[in-house]
Amino acid sequence: MEELNSRFSDGTVELLVLSYALEPKDNFKSFKTDAVYKLAEKFYPEDFNEQEIYYLRSQLKYYQIDVIHHESFQNMSTISELYRGLDEINKSQHYHLIDRLIHFIFTLLVCTATTEQTFSAMKHVKTVFRNKMKEEFLADSMMIYIERELVEDIDSDLIIDEFYSTKHRRVQL
Repeated sequence: MEELNSRFSDGTVELLVLSYALEPKDNFKSFKTDAVYKLAEKFYPEDFNEQEIYYLRSQLKYYQIDVIHHESFQNMSTISELYRGLDEINKSQHYHLIDRLIHFIFTLLVCTATTEQTFSAMKHVKTVFRNKMKEEFLADSMMIYIERELVEDIDSDLIIDEFYSTKHRRVQL
């Protein structure tokens, strides 16, 4: 938890902690109705209208009785297993607001990983020697670094030749 606090703001840490309330690990040990409700109310107010927020509380009560004690969900450990399980037995239709929250949590995980990857790449790309590069060049360099699997097949000599042929240069590259 201390590592989270040093890397992320208080709001982001709270968002991650509240998201953990839907985790099915250890027979839904971390499930807390109030935390899931607060997650929707505080962090997704534009995605749930007042009526849906009100309905979410009752949906969570039924979810707690129905899903958490359902035999199909007893040995799940990840939220993706939970999502697939809800879909397989058509519980995602009954608990559509909780299903929507799970979608938002998936989006959150991808965004967090992408942000981490970007800052990690920035450490490699923006070195002391490149400290004064312009933002556009930095963004382009980072894109090439992050997507290096896609760039492996590009022949840099062809790009240099193409660049050279477009305009007369004083010095050959």
